[in-house]
Amino acid sequence: MVRRKKKRSIGSKIRATILLLLLFSAAAYFYCNNSLNHPVHKDYGVTIPEGFSSVGIDVSHHQGKINWEHLVDTSFASKSPDFVYLKVTEGMTHVDTQWERNRAACLKLSIKHGAYHFFQPKKLPIPQAEHFLTYYTPKGGDLPPVLDVETEGYSDEDLIHKMTRWLEYVEEKTGMRPIIYTSYHFYKTKFGVKFPHHKFWIAAYSRKPRGLEVNTQIIHWQFTEKAQLPGHRVLVDMNVSKVSF
Repeated sequence: MVRRKKKRSIGSKIRATILLLLLFSAAAYFYCNNSLNHPVHKDYGVTIPEGFSSVGIDVSHHQGKINWEHLVDTSFASKSPDFVYLKVTEGMTHVDTQWERNRAACLKLSIKHGAYHFFQPKKLPIPQAEHFLTYYTPKGGDLPPVLDVETEGYSDEDLIHKMTRWLEYVEEKTGMRPIIYTSYHFYKTKFGVKFPHHKFWIAAYSRKPRGLEVNTQIIHWQFTEKAQLPGHRVLVDMNVSKVSF
């Protein structure tokens, strides 16, 4: 015997049509908001958040040798970064192998840039500050130096004390108040209220931090570690800033 297929009711057809329309609307909304209003930047391969004054990168030896001439040449990139931060030192002994090369290129090409030190919280702070200033000599037009704090110390109190010593020493010697770079989590749970007179540069990749626009303490946001540079194979960190360079 041939089994006859049951006819679908009119109600079932209507519900299916409504579901398809809802799915189509959701897909269209996602496409418009992510592809039309927020296009991927053709030079950097990432979606650059809107509403900020400038775009920048930060680099170290992990990014290898960057062709800075390509980066500022409009035949290779439609827009070069507005600012750059270069790693100088880490802890009490390490010097970034690309620091001198990157610094010389930025000076030669008049790229707005600054220097940063990767902090080791379980090491003494003043020898770290001295080590940083042994290799970094401020020049006119430099951006404020940055203290990069990404790892836990023996305790929060010990970490904050050591950071304070480093920050005060470098500010005294350079005449510039350093910026603190850290994760958004560390900023919220450890540092924000402890350093009310310092500006912050926060890293948050999954989403835009709530209230970022009105938070005057945070001036730079590192929103991705997967940006591409023209003619360069290694991915780099990319940042947006409230500061106009």
